[in-house]
Amino acid sequence: MSKRVIPIGCDHAGYALKEKIKEVFSAKGYEFEDFGCHSEDSIDYPDYAHPVADKVAANEGTLGILICGSGNGISMTANKHQEIRCALCWQNEIAQLAREHNNANIISLPARFVTEEAALEMVETFLTTEFEGGRHQRRVDKIACAC
Repeated sequence: MSKRVIPIGCDHAGYALKEKIKEVFSAKGYEFEDFGCHSEDSIDYPDYAHPVADKVAANEGTLGILICGSGNGISMTANKHQEIRCALCWQNEIAQLAREHNNANIISLPARFVTEEAALEMVETFLTTEFEGGRHQRRVDKIACAC
């Protein structure tokens, strides 16, 4: 397993799940850089999504984790960064395909809509699945806007 540090961030709705992910995966040898938030007090998710996206974008090969209530707002924010391919995942197969076919570099989890068990399974899959390349690389190359 790689010892790369995993950037992680959340809003207040994702705080408990973020802490569980860190606990479970730290025990497996993963290391985290926690960009917050650090409680269940109401906050604004972009304040935590942007630093995670910046870290992933600046470190090729790094995979990140973002969590909010629906997974949407935090994912939309991360995807404003040109180098980010943040995938909103709600079942394991989507997490797998996000890595294999889309070379997603951040997983977004909807804390209010997935079980803890499902979230942990998706994170495991996301962190251990490789991008297939090939025909998928051509498609990923077309994602960046040339505007």
